[in-house]
Amino acid sequence: MTKTAREAQSLPERLSLSGRRVLVTGAANGIGRATALCLAQLGADLVLADIVPMDELRDELAGEGTTVSAVQGDLRDESYCRDLISRGPYFAFANVAGVFQGLPNQSPEEAFDFVMHINVRAPVILAAAIIDQMAQAGEGYIVIVGSAAGRNGGASNEASLTYAAYAASKGGAHTLVRWLSRRAVGKGVLVNGVAPGVVRTPLFQKVSQTVAFDENALPIGRLADPSELGWPIAMMCTPMASYISGAILDVNGGTFVG
Repeated sequence: MTKTAREAQSLPERLSLSGRRVLVTGAANGIGRATALCLAQLGADLVLADIVPMDELRDELAGEGTTVSAVQGDLRDESYCRDLISRGPYFAFANVAGVFQGLPNQSPEEAFDFVMHINVRAPVILAAAIIDQMAQAGEGYIVIVGSAAGRNGGASNEASLTYAAYAASKGGAHTLVRWLSRRAVGKGVLVNGVAPGVVRTPLFQKVSQTVAFDENALPIGRLADPSELGWPIAMMCTPMASYISGAILDVNGGTFVG
């Protein structure tokens, strides 16, 4: 099929995000970048957030006709979070930003707080305010990315407190999905989670230098490509998910079944 023929096909109404604004955190690379690319194909207008520059992705998307803003900043900065919120109202919000461990030279206590702030506190601050925006329109979709580690304790036998903090934070993200869902669903806002297994991302490449993962031990026999997470996340940002709320979608190649 030629590009012209593909362009002539219109998306089903429940999949189309044409003219609808979507916020994606952690958009610079990995799952966040893949999610932004998928959302763009569904026609969304994008606000991208990350702590590192996103110029290349912004230019790529803008060159393909996507309306896109890239807003660099630190999710620990409340003024940055307020800025992201003020760029709404949003039709959907995909919280993909996440960290595995603390920053260099942080104490164990500081590292624990850092992981919890990025993986749990920042999402609830953003989501709570964005839910209020969405409620005024009577419709909205929020997806918070957790992890299979929050389901089963992780795919590695790593016993460090660093890994424990990460798994606990992702379990917290899953609980946050359910907590927000109960308070938002009556307002027409649907909150769900996606729990990835092991995905071939820059974060995985960094973590795998110190944490052992046996790819052959995975039920599917391979790591996921970021796009295999991007599409499920994007789908949960559309009206196709209009009767799903409080769910955690497991996208892990069979690592967790339950």
